[in-house]
Amino acid sequence: MGGKNKQRTKGNVRPSSSGKAAELLAKDKGAVPGFLGFGASQNELGYVPAHQGLEEVDNLVDADFRMVLRKMSKRDATTKLKAVQEFGTMCKEKHPENIKGVLPYWSRIYCKISLDHDRRVREAVQQAFESLILQVKRNLAPYLKTIMGHWLIAQCDTYNPAASAAKVAFQVAFPLNKQPEAVAFCKEEIMNILFDYIMKESPETLSDPQSVPEEEREGKYLRVVTSSLLALKKLLDLLPENESVALKDRLMELLSQSKFWKYSRHKTPQIRSAFFELIIAFCQYLPELMKFEAARVCPAVLLNIDDLDPVVCPSVWAAALYVLTCIEDCWAYVNAKKGVLPKLWTVLKEGGRGLATFVYPSLLPFISRLPEEIIGSKIEFFTVFFSSFSKGLLSERALMSCTESSAIVSAFMECLRFTLHQNLGKAEDQQKLQQMLINEQLLPLLHSALKNPKLQTNTYSQLADTLASWERHTDNPDIEEWADAYKRLLSDFWVGLSQACMFQLGSTEADKNLLEGVSSLLKCLRKPDSATKQSVKKKGKIRFIDEEETENHNINATNRLEELTFGTKNALESENLGDTSKQLQDNHPARTVPLEGLVCELAKLSMTFINEQNSEVHLTFLTTLVSSFPSRKLFTTLLENDNPGSAETFLEASNEVKTMASNPAIQFLIQKLLIWMKESRTDLNCLVDMLYSVLHCCHNNERKIILNQISEMEQGWLILSHTIQKACVDPIKYAAISDWLKGEVLGEKLVLLTDKLCAMGVTSSWPKDTHSHSWMLLSLALSKHINNDADLHKLQQTWLLGLTSLINQQNENFRKCGFFHSSATWLKSQVQTSTLDVKSLQMLLSCTYTLLDKLKAAQPQPLHHLITLIECMVPNHSEWENLRQKLSPQWLSKVLLMEQLSLNSDALCAGNDIYSSDKIPNHLCTTALLNQVLLQILEADIFKGQEEIHSVIPTSQIAAEMLYSLQWCEEMKDFCPTISKYHELLLQFDITRERLRNACSTLCETLFSRFIKTMNWVMLLVIFSGGVDYYLVIKQDAEYRIRSLQSGLLWALTASQFITQTKMDGSCDLKQLYITVERFFPLTEASLHTIQSIAPSLLQDDKNILVTQYAAKLSISKSTDITSIDGGFGSLVVINSCLQHGTNVDDHLVDDQLFIHVLNTIMEWRNYEEEIFLFDCTLKPPEPNLLGINVEILRFLRLLIKHLPTSVTSEQWDFIMCSILTWLEAMSETVSLDSKPLVLHFVCQICGMLSDLCYMFQTMTPEISKTLPDNLANEWDNFFVEGAYGQLLPLFLKIAAECKGTILLPSMCLLKALGEASALIPLKQLMNHSLPAKFIAGQKTNLPDKLQSILNTLAPLLLCKARPVQITTYHILHKLMSELPAFDHEHLNSYDDNGNDEEHALSPPAALMSVIGTQEADLENIFCNIPVGEYTDIEPLSEAYYSILGYLLAWKLLLIFFKASPSELRAIYATYLRKSKCLHKLLQHLFRLMPENPTIPGQITDSASKGLRTLFSEKHVILLQETETLNTEVSMLACAVYYSVLEDLPATVRLWWNSQDKRVSSTVDKYTSRYVSSILSSQEISAVQSSTQTFKSMVVKARPVAREVHATYSVDDIFIELIIQLPTNYPLGSITVESGKRVGVAVQQWRNWMLQLNTFLNLQNGSIMEGLALWKSNVDKRFEGTEECMICFSVIHGSNYSLPKKACRTCKKKFHSACLYRWFTSSNKSSCPLCREMFF
Repeated sequence: MGGKNKQRTKGNVRPSSSGKAAELLAKDKGAVPGFLGFGASQNELGYVPAHQGLEEVDNLVDADFRMVLRKMSKRDATTKLKAVQEFGTMCKEKHPENIKGVLPYWSRIYCKISLDHDRRVREAVQQAFESLILQVKRNLAPYLKTIMGHWLIAQCDTYNPAASAAKVAFQVAFPLNKQPEAVAFCKEEIMNILFDYIMKESPETLSDPQSVPEEEREGKYLRVVTSSLLALKKLLDLLPENESVALKDRLMELLSQSKFWKYSRHKTPQIRSAFFELIIAFCQYLPELMKFEAARVCPAVLLNIDDLDPVVCPSVWAAALYVLTCIEDCWAYVNAKKGVLPKLWTVLKEGGRGLATFVYPSLLPFISRLPEEIIGSKIEFFTVFFSSFSKGLLSERALMSCTESSAIVSAFMECLRFTLHQNLGKAEDQQKLQQMLINEQLLPLLHSALKNPKLQTNTYSQLADTLASWERHTDNPDIEEWADAYKRLLSDFWVGLSQACMFQLGSTEADKNLLEGVSSLLKCLRKPDSATKQSVKKKGKIRFIDEEETENHNINATNRLEELTFGTKNALESENLGDTSKQLQDNHPARTVPLEGLVCELAKLSMTFINEQNSEVHLTFLTTLVSSFPSRKLFTTLLENDNPGSAETFLEASNEVKTMASNPAIQFLIQKLLIWMKESRTDLNCLVDMLYSVLHCCHNNERKIILNQISEMEQGWLILSHTIQKACVDPIKYAAISDWLKGEVLGEKLVLLTDKLCAMGVTSSWPKDTHSHSWMLLSLALSKHINNDADLHKLQQTWLLGLTSLINQQNENFRKCGFFHSSATWLKSQVQTSTLDVKSLQMLLSCTYTLLDKLKAAQPQPLHHLITLIECMVPNHSEWENLRQKLSPQWLSKVLLMEQLSLNSDALCAGNDIYSSDKIPNHLCTTALLNQVLLQILEADIFKGQEEIHSVIPTSQIAAEMLYSLQWCEEMKDFCPTISKYHELLLQFDITRERLRNACSTLCETLFSRFIKTMNWVMLLVIFSGGVDYYLVIKQDAEYRIRSLQSGLLWALTASQFITQTKMDGSCDLKQLYITVERFFPLTEASLHTIQSIAPSLLQDDKNILVTQYAAKLSISKSTDITSIDGGFGSLVVINSCLQHGTNVDDHLVDDQLFIHVLNTIMEWRNYEEEIFLFDCTLKPPEPNLLGINVEILRFLRLLIKHLPTSVTSEQWDFIMCSILTWLEAMSETVSLDSKPLVLHFVCQICGMLSDLCYMFQTMTPEISKTLPDNLANEWDNFFVEGAYGQLLPLFLKIAAECKGTILLPSMCLLKALGEASALIPLKQLMNHSLPAKFIAGQKTNLPDKLQSILNTLAPLLLCKARPVQITTYHILHKLMSELPAFDHEHLNSYDDNGNDEEHALSPPAALMSVIGTQEADLENIFCNIPVGEYTDIEPLSEAYYSILGYLLAWKLLLIFFKASPSELRAIYATYLRKSKCLHKLLQHLFRLMPENPTIPGQITDSASKGLRTLFSEKHVILLQETETLNTEVSMLACAVYYSVLEDLPATVRLWWNSQDKRVSSTVDKYTSRYVSSILSSQEISAVQSSTQTFKSMVVKARPVAREVHATYSVDDIFIELIIQLPTNYPLGSITVESGKRVGVAVQQWRNWMLQLNTFLNLQNGSIMEGLALWKSNVDKRFEGTEECMICFSVIHGSNYSLPKKACRTCKKKFHSACLYRWFTSSNKSSCPLCREMFF
């Protein structure tokens, strides 16, 4: 053993003792430590003792366990939670022998921490306990008595997850059959603990009042008491009966305490509930104790039945029932009249206060236990009882909840049946009670249900069950007295029900809803299933004893019933209305007879009201009765007091007819029903239901005759159509008429009906609405329930044959109002007026295609008629105009912001909302239909030689309108999702621009060869034309009006698109459209748009003329003319369009002074017309005309700066820059994403102007600077930049904060413009910003407040769901990243490196790490089922896209920051990244995002594949503007990030790669070796070769071909040569260092230096040159006399670059702090590595 008093000699390798070190530490500190190396109190349960001098005891507890157990005693909940979780993990990983040593201390810690206030800790404790049990198993037995009490309490925890975890642990420890034995073994200890918690503890004793808040103390106390009460109940449940008796004395002591009984009135519901649960257990297992304490038990339970807290109610009512059962004389201890029953009445009257499902099921057993002396007068008692029931049922809560009302009704009927069953005698008071219950309780309940439909279903169902029970008792031969009593009850009920129903029906103002309730009740009584068929969940119900006895007898009785309805023997013979066997079980003579009589009486009374008052309400009620109760007796009753009619008037005379005439159902049909149908007395559907009732009372042949005769009536087809409709949806009705539907008579009549309808279409006009039912009947007859595909195919074939037949009858069907004329008119109406979706339009186009195909194939071809039909389909000029006006103008905001057109009015420019309709505009439907027809006709070449077609078919106009529609779709695709579906539909039918041009060109060769050469030119004329005769236009030497000049807007864009895509020959140049530029005068909105659209194609001379003329016009514009189209605004638009599209200023095709003159004119406006400049628009919204002129001024200034910056004078520069600042300040407070498009356009131009200026000054060459005014650049840098970005940066943040949900194109344009300008902010302005401070609590940083604030402000914007915001934020932060490491470097020496950490870790900027941490969770969800190495395609601009883009951009910034850091900081940053696992997650995500083949497509592949360019070999530039590579942006960025990670963190990546499994490691190796390693190796060798760094005494050379670096070190007589070689899979593989020549160096020293260089090159994240520099510094230090660390054998530490500082007091050797800490933790010793003495 070592110690201070004994000098150790150097080299002694005897290991020192940890226990001895503890003794020495105790001597120094004057106390025996409670936990090794730390102070602790033994008053706490969680300490782990290390006894002085008893080394073997301390060794029983593993060092890791000691640390974790110590953490569990901490107060911080998070610390405890992590410690418990770590303990559970260690229990799974450690050897069982190590875990056994923990048991003595765990048992004490468990008892404390299982009651912790934090529920997460309690749950984790039980989960850890389970892991412990699985390891120690039987070894837990000695400690069971210590922990069992708290274990049971934990199983009753109020936090369910914690309780479940404890139960699982208990089941793991003990099988079900062993649990009673285990609990019995510890019963005394359990009882002691529970008794203390229930009776002795208080909030102050359970928790320390000085350290635990009062609220937390109180919460813990209430939870522990609740759990203890429930644990005692669980103890009684688990204990065997003999063991429970052994605890009787202790339980008696508990029950004798007044405090225990006060829990029944405790303010906390959970405690009251647990108390009553415990009472239930006492009644179950120890009833004698309850009887002994009856004086306390009964009041505590029975006087609390009105406790309607949701937590307590189930328990208190269950306890009440147990008490009534367990204690026979319980009523002797409470005053029932004053204490119990009034509370019961209150509960019932209030409907259980929302807890009826718990209270009311207990009422029947409750009243069954009431003795006679408590009940007293039964009539009075049950009157109050059931009246309270009724009031509760009508309470607001009960009526709102079907579940509540159902529970109340069920309990009501159960209690009613029980009460009647108990009082079936013939005594006078019993009969009065029976009558009272029937007449005053049951019937009023039914009346309430009649008025409230919500109560009907359950009430009717319960009533049907009750009546069925009474009916079964009437057939019981064993107890004749009961049978008579139940017959009397049924008689009283039916009498009362009949009176109530007749009263409701006989009222002068009968309520329709009440009558519907009566009919529903009658139907339910006839067929109880109808009331309950909607119920899904089968509920349990109370079965009375006598029901089981009579069950068999009831079955025999029901089997004797033979008829479905009341005595009807002529019911369906082969078809049934339903499942008859099931219905027979629900009918009994005791019910069918009175029910039949009641129905007949109600029907008779209804007929009286119908005949005398023509009452519609009674007729509707009668139809319901007849439909529900079809019987001959009912029809006989309905025919009373009416003169008998003759059936021969309706039916053909025959023997069968005579037999039918005696059927009362048929007589009713003839005398009443048919008359009502003819008079349309009520809804025909109801009368048809009554017709089915008649049919049900007839034989099959009779039904056929009746239906055949109805078809001969005037309204027969209407009646039959409704009849067949009902048969299609009701299988029972279908079965009743199925034979007639399949019969020959119906088929023949349908053929005649079809012939009639077709004849009407040929001879007169298309069938009108009056025959719609006939067409519906045909549709129904052709339909089929199950599968109608075959019929539909037949129908299609029939239609095609009929169509061919009609084509052959050309003269009859092509005339006006004929079939084809009507078809063309209908098609035109559909596409112009109806709202069609894509599917509907597709069907319409398909049918039209078939129709035209048949017409084209007809012989002879109906050319003239076909032209006439097409002419009917083409809209006229006004119709075309209306169709175009219905198109949404939202596209204007897009073309405005894209600078395609200029506007100075908001009237045409719609908002930013998405065009959400899924319907296709009528213009698009019309053009699609007409162009399909046009293309079929033109490509069929059926008009060859008939030149007159051009005068009747405006082919070019149709094509032009199609191009107009396509242009609208092109501009609207960002607003309307339906547009893409419409495009797909056009492609499906091959309606494209190319096909239109080809078809029109083909037709042109025949029709217009004398005038023009291509029909494309004609189409262009039509686009520009104003609605005149195009053929005559050409003949009159192009004297036409240009449509674009007339309408502008979208026509102008259509013309521009067509000109761009069409190659025109020399004879038809563009100038033929306008002949001379004078045609554009005077300027209108349409002519202005025309100039803008054709400006790129105008001749240069014409452009110059326009610029000159409009510049002159601009100079004379004054006052209001400045903002008008024919004034300053229009002139500026023309000048800007010509300047922007090809006016070559640089070649002096336009005079420079002309533009300076325009600038001077604008400056004059500033002096004399200042109000037109929006320099102050914060008080009111700017006017559209002012916005328009300001936009054009900005456009001109931008073009001027781009082309002629050197011609601008100092005064003009001041005007430009001051105007920009003023405009920006004016708009920064008013603009938002929801602003009008003109406002957004204005702000976009301001930002664009600012971007142009910034770019110009930042890229200015000295030559250009000399041509500009003096001090212009200084003024910009020192004054204007600060003012501009002082406004712009807050504006960008404001707009970015508004980015929520879908961002439309106008808002996206604003974000891009703001982003481009913001990204150019100079670094100086960024670091000295004036944004509001933003700091985060607990954030560790060395940055100045301004830098930290802007990082916290901007970094979260990387998570924004808007790409421009993310990219802009990246570019802004990119400027800062290189500046940040310097602030950490200033504090590098101040870090406390005292050996308490293995190696110091410093977080990169916390704001960036927060973003990365936030996005890691999102990416885990995105890639949860995707293995590493499997490429994932990310949809652009999706939710996943934004998350991944923000994540990769954050890493890109972090790597820039890392690369700019010095080597010392890189080491501690890399440590943080490794420990936090964030870099490991990044690498895994990258191998899901990088493409499997990163080769850039489009290259020629050959054997020299090394020359192929990849995403790694090309520099990736992150652009703000969306490009065509948006689909691959994420992949490209992922490759760029991976390349940067390999370049800047090679050692960390290598560690990650070595830790992966075989599959991932192989995937990463192959991919990196193939695509990245060669590039990185070449770059590394080139860096060495081109390095300007020089070393004293060392020469470095590179050999690129061999991938080697040679270093030669020489000092005095020492010469060292090193060869460094890069592996083929660099940087995954290790760099090898080989020895060359060496002179004057010992072998051991040489090995140490080789090991050092290997370490520096492979374990530090730097370049080869940095590794060599570090190695050289290490060797130099050695030669300078600095001793090496005897652990790593290096002077300079390989990670933190520190020198050995920690010296041993004994041997005086110095060590690195990090090396020393690693030595202590790995060896579990606290001795010096060299001399083995205790290290201090």
